[in-house]
Amino acid sequence: MTPRIIPQMFRALGAAPRAAWSAQVPRAPAFLRPFSAQSEQPRLRLGSTAPNFTALTTKGEIDFHKFIGDKWTILFSHPADFTPVCTTELGAFSRLKNEFDKRGVQLIGLSANDLGSHDEWIKDINEVGSTKVQFPIIADADRKVAFLYDMVDQQDLDNIDKKGIAFTIRSVFIIDPNKKIRLTMMYPASTGRNSAEVLRVIDSLQTGDKKGVTTPIDWQVGDDVIVPPSVSTADAQKKFGEVREVKPYLRYTKI
Repeated sequence: MTPRIIPQMFRALGAAPRAAWSAQVPRAPAFLRPFSAQSEQPRLRLGSTAPNFTALTTKGEIDFHKFIGDKWTILFSHPADFTPVCTTELGAFSRLKNEFDKRGVQLIGLSANDLGSHDEWIKDINEVGSTKVQFPIIADADRKVAFLYDMVDQQDLDNIDKKGIAFTIRSVFIIDPNKKIRLTMMYPASTGRNSAEVLRVIDSLQTGDKKGVTTPIDWQVGDDVIVPPSVSTADAQKKFGEVREVKPYLRYTKI
């Protein structure tokens, strides 16, 4: 609704009751109303359960929780098909399939277009990226999943009446086999992601879960890890062997 139409509507309604005025104003689309009501929007905190949804993908219709099953899952979104940065990203993630497979991780993308567009775009991704995309891409033309997972840019949301619909930003959700959100990353549309960092985070999370440790800045597999503050030095030595104490609260060990 354009701004100049609103005063005309006020003049036409005159002193009509508010109910009459409300009846003249189109309601927001159904999928926008829950998002605009902050109390109804799911809180996507680390450790919270990833919201479930059903959606059409390039590999068929899915129930997201059933798709996750008992695997680590990475859900990552894109603003639109046939966009340059997104094309490079999907190609890069596709080329890393063997690395994700080694870690028991499955990928699922999302882009705010329909399946027909996705199918044509994948041809470009395969050509440009010298790869073959095998993971599903969600068709989210109506932004239902994007709004459910808060994958929208505030500037686009503020201007939604002018632009018609908000673009989806570049979000990454790492979800564990218990369907808990373990990490989120959000990138502006102008900035491509770092696929190596996504792999590094997966390695850190899985190592921490298996060994009961934490990882320092820029950690890579094979580097020393940190003994959590909740574990005494004596217990850490029994479990890991040598413990190097830099500060009483900063202790390194090898695994």
